[in-house]
Amino acid sequence: MALFQGRRLIVRQGVDGLGLGEKLGSYPIAGVGGGLAQMARRVGLLLYVVMIVCLVVLTPRAAFAKSAVMTAVVFVLFGLVLAWRRTSARFGLRRCYLYTDGLVVTNLFGGVKDVVAWREVTALNRLSGASLFMVFHRVEIARHGLRPLAFLALGLEPALVEALLSQMAKNGIH
Repeated sequence: MALFQGRRLIVRQGVDGLGLGEKLGSYPIAGVGGGLAQMARRVGLLLYVVMIVCLVVLTPRAAFAKSAVMTAVVFVLFGLVLAWRRTSARFGLRRCYLYTDGLVVTNLFGGVKDVVAWREVTALNRLSGASLFMVFHRVEIARHGLRPLAFLALGLEPALVEALLSQMAKNGIH
């Protein structure tokens, strides 16, 4: 991918040119900010439901207008979430790309954050958390002589976790 910055042409190496074999999939990941955003969305939705119930039960003046404005705000926020998901997938922001010989993790700006070859991996540690406001899987990949790579896969049963476990088993890592 080529980017223009001022008068210079900057060439950014894509994730496909790293020599890790055949591409098996691309999966969204998150950091702490993504987990907190998920929690904030769910708390906001709960507050919205409570406020709508209060408007129906108490019926103050202009209750319809107030509920319409609150509903519009909720729809705009969920539209922004869907737009962010689509944009981040299109430009490769915060993704984990699985290959036959390893994986590549990108950062918030789509640049390569870390590259892991399966031969370097010693263990995969996984922590799952599920509550009313937050559902995530924290994945930590331990490597020989390097600091571990950690990221979050949001959702109850993300496809990334299953794909990682199957690739680890295929490469003889327990």
